[in-house]
Amino acid sequence: MFRKIVIPVDLAHAERLDRVLRIGADLARHYKAELCFLGVTTTTPGPVARTPEEFGQKLEAFAQEQSAQHGVTTSSIALVDHDPSVQLDRTLLEATENSGADLVVMATHLPNVTDYIWSGHGAYLATHSEASVMLVRG
Repeated sequence: MFRKIVIPVDLAHAERLDRVLRIGADLARHYKAELCFLGVTTTTPGPVARTPEEFGQKLEAFAQEQSAQHGVTTSSIALVDHDPSVQLDRTLLEATENSGADLVVMATHLPNVTDYIWSGHGAYLATHSEASVMLVRG
């Protein structure tokens, strides 16, 4: 049913992604699908890496760790965005479409009043992507 499952990850908060990583890996094993991790960085030094190249290396190492831990085939796509706070939705949508993903498994926050004004990143993907989107709380 699914061939490529994408999980957007924020490496600065990887310790909070345990549930979404387990669910994504379980689905990848079940469907014998590739699990692809998307990460977004900027051209300026950040909390995870000083350069986009270093960020790409860390994301690939993360993907390999997940492969070893869960026994699934993994890959990674490191994206460079000049202003993720403004463009993250479009960047994730474009990368999801370009990757050939047919399922996105994405961590989300608990809904609150601001969701009536601004939708979350997962809601944007679910509305605009041709891929199926599974939002995972917690």
